[in-house]
Amino acid sequence: MELAAGQCIRQGSIGVWKHISPKLAGIGYSSCMVCFYVALYYNVIIAWSLFYLGNSFQYPLPWEQCPIDVTTNDTVKECAGSSPTSYFWFRKALNITNSIQESGELNSIMTGCLLAAWTIVSLAMIKGIKSSAKVMYFSTVFPYVVLFIFLIRGLMLDGAIEGITYMFYPKLEIWANVQVWRQAATQVFFALGLGYGSVIAYSSYNPYHNNCHRDALMVSGINFMTSVLASLVVFVVLGFRAKNIALRCVANNLDLLSSSDGSDQHWWPWFNMSDPSSVSIAEYREWYGHYSSMAGSNITDCSLEEEMNKGIEGTGLAFIAFTEVMAFFPASPFWSTLFFLMLLNLGLSTMFGTMQGILTPLMDNFSFLGRHRTLLTVSSCALGALIGLLFTQRSGNYFVTMFDDYSATLPLVIVVIFETISVAWVYGTDRFLDDIEVMLKWRPPVVYKYLWKYVCLLAMVGLLAASLLRMVFKSPTYTAWNQSTASEMTLEYPGWALAMIVTLILLASLPVPIGYIHYTWKNRRVPNSLSSEGGGQEMHRELYTKCGSAEQPDSGAHQRLKEGPCLMVNENKMWILGEPVSETLQERDGKVEGGQS
Repeated sequence: MELAAGQCIRQGSIGVWKHISPKLAGIGYSSCMVCFYVALYYNVIIAWSLFYLGNSFQYPLPWEQCPIDVTTNDTVKECAGSSPTSYFWFRKALNITNSIQESGELNSIMTGCLLAAWTIVSLAMIKGIKSSAKVMYFSTVFPYVVLFIFLIRGLMLDGAIEGITYMFYPKLEIWANVQVWRQAATQVFFALGLGYGSVIAYSSYNPYHNNCHRDALMVSGINFMTSVLASLVVFVVLGFRAKNIALRCVANNLDLLSSSDGSDQHWWPWFNMSDPSSVSIAEYREWYGHYSSMAGSNITDCSLEEEMNKGIEGTGLAFIAFTEVMAFFPASPFWSTLFFLMLLNLGLSTMFGTMQGILTPLMDNFSFLGRHRTLLTVSSCALGALIGLLFTQRSGNYFVTMFDDYSATLPLVIVVIFETISVAWVYGTDRFLDDIEVMLKWRPPVVYKYLWKYVCLLAMVGLLAASLLRMVFKSPTYTAWNQSTASEMTLEYPGWALAMIVTLILLASLPVPIGYIHYTWKNRRVPNSLSSEGGGQEMHRELYTKCGSAEQPDSGAHQRLKEGPCLMVNENKMWILGEPVSETLQERDGKVEGGQS
């Protein structure tokens, strides 16, 4: 739907939804706000990748071992209580506070990395779509090469099979968890760029008769296969990590057993204590099932499945789990450099699409901004870097979590709901399919009509309602790092943070009702305005359908591919072949329909 809308109307998200339904023109502005939210915190992840990439050129890697406290000559307590990778992430990289209420000063190293990240994005975007496209050729292909390399290497690890088995083993009980469905929907939107406006922005550059239906199926299929490939790599690594933790647990418990008095009978004939490394997890668990009550409280169960169930999500997956596994690889700095180069490329390609979802609509709808592309790009990146300082203070990771969980999820679902309403119920699915038929020269299957009108809409409304109810009846929480216990704990957001969450959601959602109110108020003042829906809107649709390009002289619209005579509509003016025509649309309508244009 978004590919077809952008390609047909040849505008960014603001122009597309303004054309489809002036009443819901605010959808485009909401998409821009969501893109802005994502750009703010996503570039922080690129900054983290830059930091780890810089630290990868060391041997041994700085997160392979716990540091020594020079005052006591012992291992640093916080590191000994967790792990070298967790300590390096939370203390060396983030220098994190114990809660979101303790802001702390700016992290100077991360601030520098963030400024470097925004500089890279600005330089790549400054020349427009062509310059960013050249960069994306490499940034898109390179991650696939690295993923295949990591998959081949990962399959050689002990625990890889257990990880893959865990990945494909169904867990039906979690299907009832609304949070799982919300995260799944957000991931689909994020992976495909739906609701952000980036898909509309990029498709507006396509040739008018490009087969966008084929593109949609191809992109969805490639995205699915990419997700499977990435998931295989993740679970191979997690399986190796979980098995290592379980084996260390077995070794520690055997040490406790061997040092206890008179406990030889408890493990004989289960274990060969002369070679503790020969004891498997299954053998230990079988013994534990028989003698756990006699072994004492210090002896614990060692379950690989339990370690897999704990899991690691979010930033911890890349910066804790993967770094821990790569420390066991031969030539670990090489693997670390390769991995964080991949993360950097993935992050940059995502940022290019996100920024395009902001810049393209603004340049299309505001002529001044369109004529000063470089100024707009640099100013947007500078503003993002300034606001991004929120995420580089010591409590910044908690704000990244907040933005990721709330600022771009619920508003995104709301945007997609209104997009579907705009096309399926306001503009009409039949009219929309007519426009697609003109572009593709064949009509898409009728099943899309029912998917847009009922299935997708009801699913999104249900997801939104369930998410809102969950927020009302269960206070939002976040995971914090406690320095004294060297462990993570779940805390509730304070009142001011809850107010911030609500404000972020409202700021991204309000453009839709504000746009509707503005349109209604404007039409009451000028009841016969051409911008009103009905005949005028139908004329807009007809004229756009006949235009192979929406390039408008001196309008600030970004360059589109030209295909034959172009007719562009803007209020009561019309351009044909790039030249303004003095007659009104009503006077020219007969000539256009008669084919004289």
